[in-house]
Amino acid sequence: MINSMYIAATGMNTQQQMIDIIANNLANMNTPGFKKSRVSFEDLMYGKISQANGLPGAEEGNLSLGLGTAIANSQKIFSLGDLSMTEGEFDFAIRGNGFFEVVMPDGNYAYTRTGSFQIDEDRTLVTSDGYPVSPMIEVPSDAEELIVLPDGEVKAKISGEPELLRVGQLELARFVNPSGLEPSGNNLYAVTHESGDALYTAPGENGSGLIAQGFLETSNVELVEELSQLMLAQRAYEVNSRVIQASDELLSIVNNLRR
Repeated sequence: MINSMYIAATGMNTQQQMIDIIANNLANMNTPGFKKSRVSFEDLMYGKISQANGLPGAEEGNLSLGLGTAIANSQKIFSLGDLSMTEGEFDFAIRGNGFFEVVMPDGNYAYTRTGSFQIDEDRTLVTSDGYPVSPMIEVPSDAEELIVLPDGEVKAKISGEPELLRVGQLELARFVNPSGLEPSGNNLYAVTHESGDALYTAPGENGSGLIAQGFLETSNVELVEELSQLMLAQRAYEVNSRVIQASDELLSIVNNLRR
């Protein structure tokens, strides 16, 4: 009887964590480049319980009793989101696979699908948080317009010059297992052993996507799917709470037995 309470409690705990993840997905529905998370469940260890079937001469057997559930892992789903036109000169979306690489303050690299960039005081292309894009792109001070081609080539239109000036080349990073990347906030991801090292390539090559200037990738959160998962988690939580209630009622009956 006590086991049933602990087992149901593990179910309530995992469903609560699932609801938390769904809530975070829904909260970031309108966050450009956001990737939804999904959880995987696993059953816990099993215990052996001796039992007899009540028949004369029957041998006792062992019953395997599961001891509940837990969340095995939580991973990001890197399915592609829709592209939203912004007409921003420094807004870039990736039409396909790949990540932009940025340089963090500690010198390490992080990766993002959010291409909402800007120019800092040094005329360098940076993220909205001020992290430089790698490879570094410096925009001339007399540039009237920045043009990024689908293959990542960056050109600037210089005042009074008939020809476009090539100022750099955007590269994309790809991973063998992008779901293994570790989220670090601000739509940035860090390399882990599970993700493997970054593989650099020009946009449009080796399975990577193309650059779309003036667009941003929307989140891949689907409202109907998240609400369906939310209702399932809520029902599962409710059922587990009823198991605890039923176990408590049975224990109450046992405590009130009179000889």
